[in-house]
Amino acid sequence: MIEKREFGDLAHVDHEWLQARHHFSFGNYWDPARMGFGPIRVWNDDEIKPKTGFPMHGHKDMEIITYVREGAITHRDNMGNEGRTEAGDVQVMSAGTGVMHSEYNLEDEQTRLFQIWIEPRAAGGAPRWDARAFPKGDRSGQLEILASGFEQDIADGALMIRADARLYGGTLSAGTAIDHDIKAGADIYLVASSGRLRVNGEKIAARDALSVRDVATLKIEALEEAELVFVEAFETRH
Repeated sequence: MIEKREFGDLAHVDHEWLQARHHFSFGNYWDPARMGFGPIRVWNDDEIKPKTGFPMHGHKDMEIITYVREGAITHRDNMGNEGRTEAGDVQVMSAGTGVMHSEYNLEDEQTRLFQIWIEPRAAGGAPRWDARAFPKGDRSGQLEILASGFEQDIADGALMIRADARLYGGTLSAGTAIDHDIKAGADIYLVASSGRLRVNGEKIAARDALSVRDVATLKIEALEEAELVFVEAFETRH
């Protein structure tokens, strides 16, 4: 099963300072047919104006990943963490038993990012936050695991999340292609951050998405210079 969702079909909420587009039900946008994909509950495509952002607010029992596409985001939380994450880099937060945080664009330019929420493998646990730089040149022509709930990936440099999932990123030059063998039982949600791709014969443009299930291999071709991210997630067996 491969299902395409075009950027123009996403729910669009205009907050003036924030242009939010929701792949799945979120906030005031509720669609019973789009409550997530497997354990992936939220994928927001956010554009944040300069010197604005999300004031302090709370979360609980969710793994929250921020992939910055352009600009930078500055994080602060009630655990004492503060950090600035730039384009191409990633921050993660395990909300656990509860956390308060803010996310601001303190830059002079617009910030564009993907915010991704994944169900944790278990409720509770101490909240935590982390961020890491991932130079895009290191994933040129290949996929890199940026965040993961699996020990070997974390040992190899991926940010830790408490979910049975991986976040991959990659950049491709025009005319190049890569294959990715999908682990058995995984749900894939793939978004083109920039450029045009053909994935298993399906063409997608920048910020379009594909839901993929019961497919053995992703065959990803760049129709022009492109960047992509996707989550490979597994339903947790309790």
